[in-house]
Amino acid sequence: MKRLIFSLLSLAAVYSTNAQQPAYKNPKLPISVRVEDLLSRMTPQEKFFQLFMIPGEIDSTKPDQYKYGLFGFQVSAGGGSDAGGQLLSYNTKETALALANKINKQQKYFVEKTRLGIPLLPFDEGLHGLVRQGATSFPQSIGLAASFDTALVSAIGAAIAIQSKERGIRQILSPVINIASDVRWGRVEETYGEDPYLTSRMGVAYMKSFETRGVITTPKHLLANVGDGGRDSYPIYWNDRFLQEIHLPPFKAAFEEAGTRSVMTSYNSVNGTPMSSNYDLLTRIVKKQWGFG
Repeated sequence: MKRLIFSLLSLAAVYSTNAQQPAYKNPKLPISVRVEDLLSRMTPQEKFFQLFMIPGEIDSTKPDQYKYGLFGFQVSAGGGSDAGGQLLSYNTKETALALANKINKQQKYFVEKTRLGIPLLPFDEGLHGLVRQGATSFPQSIGLAASFDTALVSAIGAAIAIQSKERGIRQILSPVINIASDVRWGRVEETYGEDPYLTSRMGVAYMKSFETRGVITTPKHLLANVGDGGRDSYPIYWNDRFLQEIHLPPFKAAFEEAGTRSVMTSYNSVNGTPMSSNYDLLTRIVKKQWGFG
């Protein structure tokens, strides 16, 4: 959470020119000081909205809708319908420049119209290519894994990162580094396969290409998003050794080698505890052992 807050603070500092600026907007101060200063100023509503990210954009008819700020928008994710009435998940006619201009306009609102002036993080999906007009679609992850070519995956990640950043998108909800332990799972094609070592190498190659270009990666889903029978987001009951040897290594590599600044928890429970509130995995292992956050 602190890494993501600092990413937002770094954006805020760019916009701040006031000599009497608060500590959290001063890029010369230590990160810990800036984060603590910002948190001390935030109301419960402002803290809530920094945990809130949605597909959408600012509605000009509701100027106060996001007066408390917002963590992030998936801008133009609702694209209306095509000529045949088929609903589109994205605005497929929006050019890179048009999207960048729209995101700049949204950003201006959050910096100038909200009390704390915290910029939002525009985000999107980018599993094997940014799903936007003019962006390149590459082979699916399972196909890339079959190449055993980390240099290729690194180059593809770089291309997606560049196409994301030129549109103003600063966070990608990818890659999927879950282990494909059951072919009946409907998301196997999103993974790098069944081997934790190969998944780790492919994941690191992909994520480093983004992180070195200033785009935040979000590996998912921590942890083990597939249960018995290939059921998606199904409760799992697996022992620690199995988790440590098979399912945790790709995430450990993401934090320690790729420098990823975000992570998406899975929607299931792990050994009886919902993953989103799993102290043992999120706090003891990810934060304390791996130093994330």
